[in-house]
Amino acid sequence: MTKIISTHSFRGGTGKSNVTANIAATLANMGYRVGVFDTDIQSPGIHIIFNLADGAIKYTLNDFLWGNCSIEEAAYPVYEAPGGGAVFLVPSSIDPNDIARILREKYDASDMHSAFRDLIPALSLDYLLIDTHPGLNEETLLSIAISDSLVIILRPDQQDFQGTSVTVDVARRLRVPEIKLVVNKVPPEYDSADIRRKVENAYQCEVSALLPLSFDVAHNASSSIYCLSFPEAAFSTGIQHIATDLQAASETVPA
Repeated sequence: MTKIISTHSFRGGTGKSNVTANIAATLANMGYRVGVFDTDIQSPGIHIIFNLADGAIKYTLNDFLWGNCSIEEAAYPVYEAPGGGAVFLVPSSIDPNDIARILREKYDASDMHSAFRDLIPALSLDYLLIDTHPGLNEETLLSIAISDSLVIILRPDQQDFQGTSVTVDVARRLRVPEIKLVVNKVPPEYDSADIRRKVENAYQCEVSALLPLSFDVAHNASSSIYCLSFPEAAFSTGIQHIATDLQAASETVPA
């Protein structure tokens, strides 16, 4: 049974989309077929990390929501793993007119869920990753509510800590089966064990990984899937741990 995973952060700038893309590629390397939805319609961008050029995109999630295409037509193969796994991305439109239109006219959030439901059998997906919009709005709450696992990404920052508290509380009220925390951009001088202990005690949630603040990751500038180029790096090791953690969590979710 396909497992649905929402990746979320309360604020922007946490590296959520970069982490999501790297998790997707890592799961594909583990032999799984993975779908990724960019539901951050107001500020899309994960397609850049997958090197999906604007010119190669005919249909987007916006087009599906407006009834212009099927959701399968808006899904693009963006990574084929050596062992048979693959990643398919449903991008949101980067066109300013499309963004303005979706903000002005809105859309029925249930149509988004139809997209999730329809794409899973169409592409025989093992995992569906939903890259959400930062903060909490209607479509994000609905996406979280249907998820088997929620990955909350935060930085070691007081504002992130407070916002994460709100998100964890909401997720528990929505009865999300698994909540995982990922602390990203941890400065090298910080005591990782201390951060893990404090975060887990504060939220009573497992920290799946602490990802380092790395010059190499910053230099990569979201231009590609970092863990594919540097599989032995500390960041990539952390991503591998998250993927393995999600795989184990998925096996415990009732079918």
